[in-house]
Amino acid sequence: MAVLRRVLTRLGVGIGVLWGAATLTFLAVYLIPGDTALLILGGPDARPTAETLAQVRADYLLDQPFIVQYGSYLGNLLQGDLGQSYRLRLPVAEAIGQQIGATAALAAAAVAVALPLTFAVAILSAQRAAWVRSIVSGVEVVLAATPTFIIGFVLLIVFSFGLRWFPIGGNQGLAALVLPAITLALAVFGTLSQVLRNELEDVLEQPFILTARSRGMRDLPVRIRHALRHAAIPVMTMTGFVVAALLGGSVVVETLFSRQGIGSLALASVYNKDLPVIIGIVLLSAAVYVVVNLVVDLLYTLIDPKVVTA
Repeated sequence: MAVLRRVLTRLGVGIGVLWGAATLTFLAVYLIPGDTALLILGGPDARPTAETLAQVRADYLLDQPFIVQYGSYLGNLLQGDLGQSYRLRLPVAEAIGQQIGATAALAAAAVAVALPLTFAVAILSAQRAAWVRSIVSGVEVVLAATPTFIIGFVLLIVFSFGLRWFPIGGNQGLAALVLPAITLALAVFGTLSQVLRNELEDVLEQPFILTARSRGMRDLPVRIRHALRHAAIPVMTMTGFVVAALLGGSVVVETLFSRQGIGSLALASVYNKDLPVIIGIVLLSAAVYVVVNLVVDLLYTLIDPKVVTA
């Protein structure tokens, strides 16, 4: 019952997050200067007549007050209708579905690089010589503080323009995925590795670690079998950061490397004031965030059952 109550609470919070995300995004796009009806018709170059503009405003309720537009959109959302893209003339779900595969592949590749690198560096550098920790910590701080586009730009200059090992951009083949994935992974690694190493160093001072070592267990097994489990919970709280970094970073990375995906779709939609697509992407991002944090919350109970009663 305690677990069920915790899950229901998190689901209630998740619904609030989705509503808040949809509301704030709708308000932000509504306040962006520009004529949405003109953008729907193709921009100023289309030179639509006044009658055509009036008809579009009436069809999309753009001539109605804010509260009417907002109420209409929320009503459609409750029915599962995300609307139709102004720019692509496609249902929003279809427009997002066409791009989500590329972004999912990028995010999965980034996680596949970041997590093993994080665990390896943190486990091997915790409680080592001061100069080792200083070097590792310096690299982590630089990566965490450096904007994603700068990391990607450096990788492009060295490995694409200089060594010519990887293509400059695009979605063709695994080679085109390597640099974008490493760009996202390094930004995530810089923060996660610091947190995990600090937690490991605290855990390695605990009495049960000294007991395990006194029984003849070698250093690396002690770190992996005993210390890592107890250091994992604080690191898992960073899952929200990882999700935000992957979703936010995908916009920059996909633009920098000329990749198709949710990020490039979001950027184009903001530029064209394509409200249905923008809100659809925001809701997708919020839903992913909510689901991931719910799963992590459940994993807490497996790692440390005392969390349920907290």
